[in-house]
Amino acid sequence: MVLGLDPGLAITGYGIVSASGGKPELVEAGVLRIPRDRSLGDRLKELHDGLQEILQSFTVDAVAIEQLYSHYERPRTAILMGHARGVLCLGASIAGLQVHSYESTKVKKLLTGNGRAPKAQMQHAIQLQLGLAEPPDPPDVADALAIALCHHFSVSPLQQILQPTRKKT
Repeated sequence: MVLGLDPGLAITGYGIVSASGGKPELVEAGVLRIPRDRSLGDRLKELHDGLQEILQSFTVDAVAIEQLYSHYERPRTAILMGHARGVLCLGASIAGLQVHSYESTKVKKLLTGNGRAPKAQMQHAIQLQLGLAEPPDPPDVADALAIALCHHFSVSPLQQILQPTRKKT
């Protein structure tokens, strides 16, 4: 199973997909909501605790996360996202999982053919890929599922056999 993460300090989307039989299937998806009125340290701890709860509830084989990018117009957003992403990467590593990073443009291009696809198009693509009755909402969930699907489609079964994603302890 692949856990996809769309990091954020207020809302972090997560999605778990399984590929039994080759076709990806939705296992679980949702968001970790963290109140904005808490201190940065408290928010990061709550994000870590939420990730640990997910990892304890499901047998995840790999973690895929959106690669950090920066907006020249909003550098503060990139810095805050970096804090959240760092906590998620550390939490996955402590759990013995390798973290695979994907650029948002690569994820969008793989699933829609358009590296700059809008949120609604991504939600619709995820709905079609996973055979859902409705598009995933909020968009953070769709983004997390898209990242998980990108990892699923990027790693061949032979590569999974030759290079397991779980670290040996």
